[in-house]
Amino acid sequence: MFPVLLEIGPIKIYSFGFMLVMAFYSTYFLLNHDLKRMGHDEKLASDMVFWAAIGGVLGSKIYYLLENLDQVIDNPMGMIFSGSGLVFLGGLMGGTFAVTMVLQKNNLPWLVFADIVAPLLILGYGIGRIGCFLVGDDYGIPTHLPWAVSFPDGLPPSTSHVFSTYYPWIDISGFAPGVLSVHPTQLYEFTLAVAIFYFLWSRRNNVQIAGSLFFLYLILAGIERFIIEFIRTNERYLFDVFTGSQIISIIMIIIGSYFLINPLPKRES
Repeated sequence: MFPVLLEIGPIKIYSFGFMLVMAFYSTYFLLNHDLKRMGHDEKLASDMVFWAAIGGVLGSKIYYLLENLDQVIDNPMGMIFSGSGLVFLGGLMGGTFAVTMVLQKNNLPWLVFADIVAPLLILGYGIGRIGCFLVGDDYGIPTHLPWAVSFPDGLPPSTSHVFSTYYPWIDISGFAPGVLSVHPTQLYEFTLAVAIFYFLWSRRNNVQIAGSLFFLYLILAGIERFIIEFIRTNERYLFDVFTGSQIISIIMIIIGSYFLINPLPKRES
C-alpha cells in the first residue's frame, strides 16, 4: 500500500487525493475535447466538471451518512466532518443533479450531454478505485485465491479482529487469526470500468437515439457494482442477501433498461 505517494519535507502527496485529481483532470480533458469538437466554449467543460465534483462530494457524503445513520446518531459531528464517505453511488446522484443545473442554466439538451459524459463517469470511477487500492480501502471479503491481497495498514486493516468487530456477518472461520488476504475488489472494478469505458467511448459518435448511451451506462455500471458487492464487506439489508449498493444498482439497471426500450423525446437546444 502507498497512502503517501511523495513526501518532501512537510509536503505530502496522498495517493487517494492524487487519484481523484487524476480522475477529474482525465475526464475534463476528454470532455473538453468533445465539447470543442461540437463547437462549445471551453468554460462549459470546466463548469460541468467543477460542479460535478461539488455535487458528487456532497451527494456521496449524504449517502454515506444515511447508510451509517446509527453512527451519525452516536457521533454526528465526527461523522459529518470525517474524511470518510466518498461513496460513488451517492456521488453519481449528487453530480448528476449539479450538472443538470449547469445544463439548464445554459439551455442545453440533457440527453445529448448525458451521452457525452456517460463514458467519462465510469472512467473517473475506475481511476478513483486505484486510489482506494493504494490506501487499502473498499477491499473485499477474505479469500485463499492466489491473487488475494492483504492490507495490514488499510482503512481499516484487513485483520481477523477487524472482520470480527466490524463485519460480523462475514464468515472467517476458515482463516487463521491475524492479517487476512482479501479480494482486491478495487482492481476488479478498475478493470471492469476501463472495459466499460472503452465500450461506451467507441460508440459515442454513433448514437442514434439521444440518451441511449447514458442509459446503457446505467445498465452496465449497475451490473458491475451489483456483481462486485457479493464479494465486498458491505452489510446485507434486503432479505439478508442484497446490500444498499445492490438495491441502487438494481434501480439503475431498471431505469436504464426502461428508457432504452422507451426513449425520451430529444429536446433541442
